[in-house]
Amino acid sequence: MDYKKLRDMVSHRVTFEYDSGSKVVGYVGSCLPANGPVQMLVLSKVQVFDGSKNVIARYDELPLVPNNLVGFRITEGPL
Repeated sequence: MDYKKLRDMVSHRVTFEYDSGSKVVGYVGSCLPANGPVQMLVLSKVQVFDGSKNVIARYDELPLVPNNLVGFRITEGPL
């Protein structure tokens, strides 16, 4: 994916789709860092959908890392 193209989507309503069928839909407000490949977006008027197209959450604003997830692991025990 060309993450630099995300800068052209500022002020547009964008859908991010995941392998589970879930989606995050919102307006791109800003991209970080200011130059180069985008590492983070701030979305507004956000809706999160599950794989069955049900809205499971709504946010006025949501930071989002639009990059491909390559893994996850525990970094600390439970609280």
